[in-house]
Amino acid sequence: MTKTILAGGCSFTFGHELSDDDRGTRPSTKTWSAHLSNHVNQNYFCVARAGSGNSGIARRIFEYISNTQEECVVLAMWSFTSRYDWAMPRHQLLEQTRWTTITPWDTDINQREVEQKLAGSEIIMDQFKRMREEYRVTNVGMFANSLYKYAANQYHETYLSWKSIVWLQNILEKKRIPYLFTLADNTLFYDVENLLYENDPLMRALYNEIDFSKWFSFGERMMGFNQWATLNEYPYATTHPLDDAHKDAYKLMIPKFNEIFNTTIKETK
Repeated sequence: MTKTILAGGCSFTFGHELSDDDRGTRPSTKTWSAHLSNHVNQNYFCVARAGSGNSGIARRIFEYISNTQEECVVLAMWSFTSRYDWAMPRHQLLEQTRWTTITPWDTDINQREVEQKLAGSEIIMDQFKRMREEYRVTNVGMFANSLYKYAANQYHETYLSWKSIVWLQNILEKKRIPYLFTLADNTLFYDVENLLYENDPLMRALYNEIDFSKWFSFGERMMGFNQWATLNEYPYATTHPLDDAHKDAYKLMIPKFNEIFNTTIKETK
């Protein structure tokens, strides 16, 4: 039976700045997840969104699998914990008139740093300026300033991320939907050398709910895709590794993906 390989994540899964990037209007076919879909010759659908945090990644995957009759295999690359997914007062410019991603880059105080990092790409800079204008109109920008000034902190962001991961994991298990999780950066689990679950018993208990047998990491201490690409000196555009990194990452992931995918074939016979 033909299955849909459903990919969720941030720009590393959407494929910003890859060779077939059309100003961010459609997901790339050159990403690690698209390569894995081609590897098994299955349908591919991507719900990744640039800048997405982990709550948003889980939400979009859940929405898709809850509104389809397709047989799915889920691939998710979890992102940075410092990004939030927020339901705002309704506005036509928001995702589904309701949702928005909020990141530290959306605050006024970080604009000089952002402009320096994006200076090498006129296209990415134009996209960012357009988003900033939308955030001004929808008041997301004002909210981001307050959120990161008064409330944002690593503990809460880690808690929200892990809770979203466990929530989606358990839903996929309940629906018997096979999945493979990976990550962009190991700050999802580490503060430099320190394991974040050592904060307190609550965080340790939440961490212990994660089934790491369904995960792929790019090296020791849960190295993420972006860290691996940087360590191995793959070519980058402004802030994203280019096609070669995705191609080689997918090759590394094939054994684990085959383990997940071949199990689904056996279960449907």
